[in-house]
Amino acid sequence: MLNPVWIQTFSTVAASRSFTDAARRLGLTQSSVSEHIRRLEENIGRRLFVRDTHSVALTADGESLLVHARLILEAHARAESQFKGPRLRGRVRFGTSDDLVLGPLPRALAAFRDMHPDVDLEITIGKTADLYAKLDQDALDLLIGKRRPSGPAGVTLFREPLKWLGKTGTVIDIKQPLPLLLLPEPSMTRSLTLNAVAAGGLPWRVICTSSSHTGCIAAARGGLGITAQPAFLTAPGIDSPVNVSSLPALPEVEFVFLRARRLSKPAQTLLDILQQSDLRSAG
Repeated sequence: MLNPVWIQTFSTVAASRSFTDAARRLGLTQSSVSEHIRRLEENIGRRLFVRDTHSVALTADGESLLVHARLILEAHARAESQFKGPRLRGRVRFGTSDDLVLGPLPRALAAFRDMHPDVDLEITIGKTADLYAKLDQDALDLLIGKRRPSGPAGVTLFREPLKWLGKTGTVIDIKQPLPLLLLPEPSMTRSLTLNAVAAGGLPWRVICTSSSHTGCIAAARGGLGITAQPAFLTAPGIDSPVNVSSLPALPEVEFVFLRARRLSKPAQTLLDILQQSDLRSAG
């Protein structure tokens, strides 16, 4: 059994590279720290540290355990947060664009649900322009979408470059109009894509218009053309065209959150989790 107390001591020693410093940080005696590490090593049957009079270094097994230790301690902290104090209850009406749902957002939402299972999380997936309208109509508490050139600015969560995607192995004939797979107007992704193509001086034609990023990706996977999507999006069967360097450079898209004027405690809690999460890597 991996005792969480031993794991915490192990992680602290690994971070400080010193039994003495780890003891100070944990409020323990150095002998207690040594005992925790000894019992952990005995329990797993592996040596975790190489020690001499001047330094402490992780062994290969210690490096491997450190990855698991971080996950164990995170899970332990989430469990403590869920079960201490009163359970959070209520409802959160949350809106998001479908490119985020296809990418990094679900893990952050799942963490919220794990921590607060009694909160009703109502998710609306749609185009950013439609979500802004719902927020104005007081039909949403929170939304994450792309920054609009006009209207409420929102608070930046992160920026992500757009990238060209097509069927794996696609080579684009730049002597022919670019076969574009786009969202309908109004769409920030569509506008940024067409502006980039126009700036690049290449001809283009719209092969497919889809109401969702999912549809654009499906059309790209089928070999109908190319689409511009946030760089965090990946899917089987699609990749950047082989000669992507010949295509117009694409800009970044900025993802922001907007909130209702008054937030319930559940909505504020979700907002705090989203702000603390690195959504670019959460997928």
